[in-house]
Amino acid sequence: MPRIQQETTRQTLLAQGDGWSVSDVVCRSGPEDAPYEEQHGPTVVAAVLSGNFLYRSTHGTALMAAGSLMLGNAGACYRCSHEHGVGDRCIAFHFAPDFMEEMARDLPGLRRRDFPLHRLPPVPALAPLVASAGRALERPGDMEGLALRMAGAALRLSRTDAPIPLESRGLARIADAVALIEARYAEPLSVAEIAREVGLSRYHFLRLFAATMNVTPYQYLIGRRLRAAAALLPDRSRTVLDIALSVGFGDLSEFTRRFRRVFGKTPSDFRNR
Repeated sequence: MPRIQQETTRQTLLAQGDGWSVSDVVCRSGPEDAPYEEQHGPTVVAAVLSGNFLYRSTHGTALMAAGSLMLGNAGACYRCSHEHGVGDRCIAFHFAPDFMEEMARDLPGLRRRDFPLHRLPPVPALAPLVASAGRALERPGDMEGLALRMAGAALRLSRTDAPIPLESRGLARIADAVALIEARYAEPLSVAEIAREVGLSRYHFLRLFAATMNVTPYQYLIGRRLRAAAALLPDRSRTVLDIALSVGFGDLSEFTRRFRRVFGKTPSDFRNR
């Protein structure tokens, strides 16, 4: 959660340039901590790398989970809380007004530099970008290029028809389901098992998860496995097959097919680039 200055949050500046900056934000707040309200300074796009929290703004309430992007317009007020879990980690990109104006001019069809939504869900189209953001924490590289890609994706994808999730009495159980997937993504989890763990029927769980996260439980699980694999592929001491099996895929062909579909290249090409 960018710009939160409190004892439970640590924000570390990673890089900055002309109109942009990037920070590593680690929060340790939990259900016992009071919700807090803040106001965005510059425009912010924050990729959630782990944990989850509730993000409230004039656009409503959204569950921010790993793989999603938190969007904040300059000067907008918001509220965050950790009602259903402890802590999160984000990589936050802040952008000056001139930077966003330039980006909006360069993207066909865009006339505004603000976001009409306050969250982008963890859809497959975001997986390569979030994986790149996660790698940047351990292996800093072209941070300016990553900032440009992050701003462009947020401006483009926030204009799609992604529905805004509505607040629900079942939101806590979906947060529990997300945490379960994050902790056990390498296991052969089924919808029935996850639903049973969070105390919902399969059908109700499936509908509620899709309405809240904009992806099905299975899509979220596969996306989590692919992001984990992308983080491990630079390690040349491990084979691609070993990595595929370690993150939960049953065989190399399935892993390669799904990885190529989302990342646009095979795992081997991704490793060698």
